[in-house]
Amino acid sequence: MWPSSILHFAIKPVALLALTLSITIFTIFFSSPSQSAIASSSMASRSFILWLHGLGDSGPANEPIKSVFSSPQLANTRWSFPSAPFQPVTCNNGAKMPSWFDIPEIPITANSPVDESSLLKAVQSVHSMIDKELAAGTDPKNVFLCGFSQGGALTLASTLLYPKTLGGVAVFSGWVPFNSTSSIIEQITAEAKRTLILWSHGTADGTVLFEAGQAGPPFLQQLGMNCEFKAYPGLGHSINNQELKHVESWINSRLQSSS
Repeated sequence: MWPSSILHFAIKPVALLALTLSITIFTIFFSSPSQSAIASSSMASRSFILWLHGLGDSGPANEPIKSVFSSPQLANTRWSFPSAPFQPVTCNNGAKMPSWFDIPEIPITANSPVDESSLLKAVQSVHSMIDKELAAGTDPKNVFLCGFSQGGALTLASTLLYPKTLGGVAVFSGWVPFNSTSSIIEQITAEAKRTLILWSHGTADGTVLFEAGQAGPPFLQQLGMNCEFKAYPGLGHSINNQELKHVESWINSRLQSSS
C-alpha cells in the first residue's frame, strides 16, 4: 500500500485555517507481471500519459499512480509528471506555492472567478510538452492527458485549445476554468472538439465543489463535445483506486494500433 503525499496549506493564515488540496490517500497494489502480459508488451502501441497535479503538489509525489496502470496494453506508455512553477496564489493570500495558474478563491464553485491570462500561459507550457511527444513519433490519438483539481482544470483548457484530436482526457475533481463568454471558446477547433473526456468527481468534495464538476459536462456538450461524467458517492477532494482503474480501462479502449 502506497499513500500519496498529504499537503496542507493555509488559505487564511490569520484565522489559522488549513485546507488539503492534494490527493489524500489512495491504495496501490503491486503484482508481478504474468508471462502473457510480458509477451503482449511487445505488441502494445506507443502511448503517452501526461499527469498534471493539483495546487501545492508536485509531479514526483504523484508518480506512484502509474503503478495502478498494469495492463499489457500500456507496456509501451511513457509517463510524464511535471511540476508546476512556484508563484503567488491569490486564494493563499499571495503566498508562493506550486501552481499552474492563479486561483482567486477556494472553495471553487460553478461560478467562481477565473484568471485567464495565467491560465493561457500554463496552457502554452502543456502544449509544448505534447508537441515534444508528437515530434518523438507518438500518434496524437495515443496521447492522454490526466489532471487532478487545478491540474484537471488545466488539462481541460489545454485540450480544448490544442489544434489536434488527442486520445482522451481524464479530469479528476476539476472545473471549467473559463466562462461561457470567454474568448477561449472562439479558439476551440473542430479537431479539439473530437477529443473524448472522462470526468470523475467525488460528491463530498469540499474544495472543488461537486456542483463545479457537475457544471462541466453540460458546458462541454453545448460546445459539441463528448464528456462522460462519473460521480463517486462520499469521496472528498481526492482520488481513489476505483477511479484510476476505470481510467485505465477507458484509456485501453481508445488506444490506436501501431500497425
